[in-house]
Amino acid sequence: MASYTREVPLQSGKCALLVIDVQQYFAVPGRGYHANTDPSNIPDHEAYFFRGLATSTIPAIRTLLSAFRSKPGGEVVYTYVESLTKDGRDQSLDYKCTGLLVPRGSPGAKIIDELQPRPDEIMIPKTSSSVFNSTNIEYVLRNLGVSQLVMTGIITNQCVEGAVRDAADKGFLVTVVPDACTANSQLDHDQSLKVMRGFARICSVDELVREIKEWP
Repeated sequence: MASYTREVPLQSGKCALLVIDVQQYFAVPGRGYHANTDPSNIPDHEAYFFRGLATSTIPAIRTLLSAFRSKPGGEVVYTYVESLTKDGRDQSLDYKCTGLLVPRGSPGAKIIDELQPRPDEIMIPKTSSSVFNSTNIEYVLRNLGVSQLVMTGIITNQCVEGAVRDAADKGFLVTVVPDACTANSQLDHDQSLKVMRGFARICSVDELVREIKEWP
């Protein structure tokens, strides 16, 4: 009987780095979802998120972007929330109930300055928590020959976890990088990582950089 494992190192030509929702609407105080947040006086209930984003998530994603871009054999794919319409009538019922709205072409859809995509990297707008439910990302990844996904971004226990679960069910080998994700609290982050161990391997940034350095 065949033996299966999630503990497979990243392989050149088979993997993609997925950067999830690190955009103006969600990641910048005073804008979008955090429009009422004073950037000079972050309230306690948002401090964990913005501190984690600045000190861990963004630097970790930048390191992974640099590693993926340093050698051929890895794709970089950005996902971000943006409606196909100005009024968001096309987005999921869940987003409508939550009150999320990033109209087509709005500044909130733009990736933050620190993590800007390169011209030939793939960008996929979505209107649901899991990118696999409202886009053609699976079709795109299959065309690229991708079978391994490295998941990063925000928020750990929402859009990241949703993508991890769906990717695993669709037959991708998934790697989650704890330092490259953040949530609204340490408890949310840790509980989500505990759950995702059932769908993915959990690796540090340094471990993945070492794997990529082994590529030809």
